[in-house]
Amino acid sequence: MLQPLLERAQAHIEPQTLYVVATPIGNLSDITLHALAVLSRADLVCAEDTRMTGQLLAAYGIKAKMVSVREQNEQSMASKIIAALEDGQVVAQVSDAGTPAVCDPGARLVEQVRQAGFHVRPVVGASAVIAALSVAGIVAPDFEFAGFIPSKPNERRQLLAQWQSKPHTIIGYETPHRIEATLADMAALFPERRLMLAREITKTFETFLVGSVTELQDALKQDSNQSRGEMVLVLHPLEKSTDEAGISNEGEKLLQLLMDDMPLKKACDIVHRTFGDNKKDLYDLGLTLKSK
Repeated sequence: MLQPLLERAQAHIEPQTLYVVATPIGNLSDITLHALAVLSRADLVCAEDTRMTGQLLAAYGIKAKMVSVREQNEQSMASKIIAALEDGQVVAQVSDAGTPAVCDPGARLVEQVRQAGFHVRPVVGASAVIAALSVAGIVAPDFEFAGFIPSKPNERRQLLAQWQSKPHTIIGYETPHRIEATLADMAALFPERRLMLAREITKTFETFLVGSVTELQDALKQDSNQSRGEMVLVLHPLEKSTDEAGISNEGEKLLQLLMDDMPLKKACDIVHRTFGDNKKDLYDLGLTLKSK
């Protein structure tokens, strides 16, 4: 059943093109048919670590020529990749896990290949950022991805101090040997802010801990296993205090626009989900606007 789809995907692969291929972040089955088609068709696979990528290819019976393209040699290897594209080859770029060029090598290679006049195409797939966000239960549409939280204490505290006043969702990566220090710094700044710690996503010991920063501190103290593995931190948006105005300027403007095209209740719901404005205040404002 899948073979015709795989062959169809292979038929659409273009020569002289760099494909940026997302690979599983843990569970080997989290790979797309498009990714398998590109990897099996590629004349050259640029891997962050050829041993890691070799295991993935072997799991699917794919034999491919690989070269190591990592952060330390990405600039120098670009000329060799461009030469391969000039020869009409299909080139795939992968990282050890997830989507290349997102806190992983790939961006410099992409830029140089594009500047050389060749096509660069994404092959979508696993992303730890989006995976964590999808199960965080956050309705606000805007978020900020901060990458890896700085390892140096002063730099980390300066960054977290900026997070304290930011109203939107913030997502960052952290490592096991620094998670306790990071949570301690967060607790000093915003102890009650809601936080999700996503650990070992798609792997055997996948865990999602949700609560205030101090509650997550306690959870890690009670179970040392929660300090292990690859981690994504999702800091929830700031909750409006009850004495704040229930409607933002942006929310009021959007409500006025939506009321012309839909029922008031639905318009209020959309504004609430977009800006977090109070539903009752929105509805009262809508009635007032209608009466005018």
